[in-house]
Amino acid sequence: MATRRTFLRNTLGLSAASFIGAPLVGLAPARAAQDGLQPPPDIFDAQALDLEFWVKPRTLTVTRPQSGEKASVLYWRDGEMIDSAYEQLCHLLRDVNGKEMAPIDPKLLETLWGAQAFVARYGIESPVEILSGYRTPASNQRLREQGIPAARQSLHMEGKAADIRIANLNEEVLGGLVKSFRQGGVGFYYRGGPRGGWIHADTGLKRTWKG
Repeated sequence: MATRRTFLRNTLGLSAASFIGAPLVGLAPARAAQDGLQPPPDIFDAQALDLEFWVKPRTLTVTRPQSGEKASVLYWRDGEMIDSAYEQLCHLLRDVNGKEMAPIDPKLLETLWGAQAFVARYGIESPVEILSGYRTPASNQRLREQGIPAARQSLHMEGKAADIRIANLNEEVLGGLVKSFRQGGVGFYYRGGPRGGWIHADTGLKRTWKG
């Protein structure tokens, strides 16, 4: 699959370097847990992670409510993306309505995995619920016509955005954690009801908004 391989070759090295090179300050969460220091979830901050966190194997567990799919995918090990696993994640983050798949920015996968792995250190072991991943232009336009929040030039159409939830984390906490990775835009979508709202995460310009 030439498009996927070209995308990986052009972006993966930059992705790994950007995370490993992030500022690593403060007390590492694993050490904090061992010392009995459990921080309240409203101060989750990815900048407190140590280098060990970023070099270990990465398994991303996701669920898609629309399709009923759930999978745990080991996609990164020994400093390299696993090609077949990357393709599986692209499929899981496909446009479920348009039934099309596209290359997903590895930096977005790192943000999703990072958020999941971070909170797992504090006993919150829940899948990342993908409400929307890649969108075809037609699907994006349908959402706009239905009055559902969707930018005209949405990064979803480039495989660079996902709308997500993690059980037991409200929008403010999850959005704050995703924002702390400093990898792109974060939208906070507050909603009432049993399912609550969601967070938009992308790998575009660093910015935040509420929708």
